Amino acid sequence: MTKVIDYYLTAASPWTYLGHQRLIAMAAKAGAEIRCKPAQFGEIFAQTGGLPLPKRPPARRAYRMMELRRWKARLGLPINITPAFHPVDDGTANRMVVAAGQAGLDPLAVAWALLRACWEQDRDLADPDHLVAAMGEAGFGGAALLAASEGEAARAAFQRNVDDALAAGVFGAPTYVIDGELFWGQDRLDFLADRLAA
Repeated sequence: MTKVIDYYLTAASPWTYLGHQRLIAMAAKAGAEIRCKPAQFGEIFAQTGGLPLPKRPPARRAYRMMELRRWKARLGLPINITPAFHPVDDGTANRMVVAAGQAGLDPLAVAWALLRACWEQDRDLADPDHLVAAMGEAGFGGAALLAASEGEAARAAFQRNVDDALAAGVFGAPTYVIDGELFWGQDRLDFLADRLAA
């Protein structure tokens, strides 16, 4: 039976960026299915005790930067760890990923284009023009996805992702869930690989 990974993500997360392509490769190798579930982590934080980045104590913010530098060096990805437009409201961007899946497009590819827009290209995920441009460069119809992201179907599915995340015990991004078992953070991907191989 095909294993299914529920993938809770948000485009404003550098950790999601760092793990995204590795997750896709890992799932392909294991013959697993990924259910892409972008969510509003501000709401999730509010219900699970998390703090948005600006409200975290200085020591935690400093350690976050140290870890980002380490992972950038380890993975060799072109991540800008201090993007100009961050923190950012990425709700529209995340709903575009939802809308892509509803339209029969690859939501993982759309998510990757948006992750790259923020973490490589220094684009503003809250700016519709930046979102449309990023989508167009990735080969997707940005204007259509933007319009769909504002529709009731995308909004309802986006809220269901939040509800599903909370029901599963998710509290941070990215989180990968298999049969009720959570793996929080791209630094848990090795454990996820072990679970897929079991």
